[in-house]
Amino acid sequence: MAFADDRYAHALTADQRARLQAAHPEGTACFWGAVPKHDAKLRDVVPGDIVLFTGQNKVRAVGEIGAIFRNAELADLLWPPKQGDPSWHTIYTVLDLAEVDIPYTELNAVLGYQPQHTHPGLKVLRDDKAQAVLDAFMITSGLFFSRACAETVPAPTADEAREAVRRAAAEEMRTSSTSYRRTGRLIIVDRREARLVAAYREHLASCGRGPADRFYCRSGISDLYLDDAEGAELIEAKSDASHQCVRQALGQLLDYAPYCPAPPDRLSALLPSLPARTDLALLHRYGIDCIHRGTSESFVRAEAPAERRELMRSLWSS
Repeated sequence: MAFADDRYAHALTADQRARLQAAHPEGTACFWGAVPKHDAKLRDVVPGDIVLFTGQNKVRAVGEIGAIFRNAELADLLWPPKQGDPSWHTIYTVLDLAEVDIPYTELNAVLGYQPQHTHPGLKVLRDDKAQAVLDAFMITSGLFFSRACAETVPAPTADEAREAVRRAAAEEMRTSSTSYRRTGRLIIVDRREARLVAAYREHLASCGRGPADRFYCRSGISDLYLDDAEGAELIEAKSDASHQCVRQALGQLLDYAPYCPAPPDRLSALLPSLPARTDLALLHRYGIDCIHRGTSESFVRAEAPAERRELMRSLWSS
């Protein structure tokens, strides 16, 4: 809806127009409304909060709150209530709407609810439960990411750059998107990549390694970062072992490496299978290891030549 349109603009206060314009500078937005029975649920909602749209026993879409305010006059223009029905007076906009397919059983497991618990209509995430869901399904608020990056001033040295890094716990990741993407504002990770990372984290734990973290930086969000007795390691996962995915992993590793909280001893591409010989050679040329699934669902490391890794290590952090 074009909120500057004369049909609606007169019903907005100056503050509401300013908030809408700040969140949606293009002048249009998707609007939702809520009736008074949802007032308590929406009382503390602020821009950047994540909202889950639910139905048919699953989360069907994820959005990010752009602006939220109460305005019965505008609501009745948008959604004229039937005789005797309440106004949809709490109005909120969604910055970005991404389709997902998250069963209630998976959501309930993260929230600590019974498997059969239902979530009718919508669910707004906040506080500890919000963070648990965002971490588990690898959903990152674009507003948070933009603010975090805005606070990181470009640094002249690698050490200063690393001090600006935002780190986050890498919980078990489950999403329903088909590729790693930055949509309008939300950042969502591919389901296959997320599952691969979750499986590798379990492998690390079984080997006594970890914990594995993620970090935020101007270039993006890392998949896994380890700093334990075996050294600092940055890992980038991909959903398949194609040439395109190997190139993407290579580029992201080299892009993120200067921002690692500690200079990395290893860079590694995490793949679901062994890539083609030429693609493995491409990774090894830059001193990058390849971690891939073996025949028994275990993980195998194809190490880059030690001399190549030593040669490239100083370049990774510069």
